[in-house]
Amino acid sequence: MRKPRNYDEDLKALTAKAKQLKARKQSQLGELVEATGADALTIEELAGALLSMAAITDPTRREGWRKRGAAFFSGERTEQATGRGTGDNAQSAAPHDQRPPSPGPATGAA
Repeated sequence: MRKPRNYDEDLKALTAKAKQLKARKQSQLGELVEATGADALTIEELAGALLSMAAITDPTRREGWRKRGAAFFSGERTEQATGRGTGDNAQSAAPHDQRPPSPGPATGAA
């Protein structure tokens, strides 16, 4: 004979797990802001930069950002050191990230 399932208890456990995951995500985002040096920006500047980035749908720029982020997490922080301290870094970094991937495939395809 099967034991009846307590759906209320399961729901409470899932809700608690979701809260825990959300709290961990928020903590990790805060740590990321600090690790990248973005904590030197005002909250308004950081929010504006994130909103601008979220509105961009160009896959080439997004891929450049992805590669730069992957390099950051793998420990290759060469571009990060040069980018810190300049207020226009978020704007100027994207074209730099975009250029190297573009000539590489274009030269290989041509």
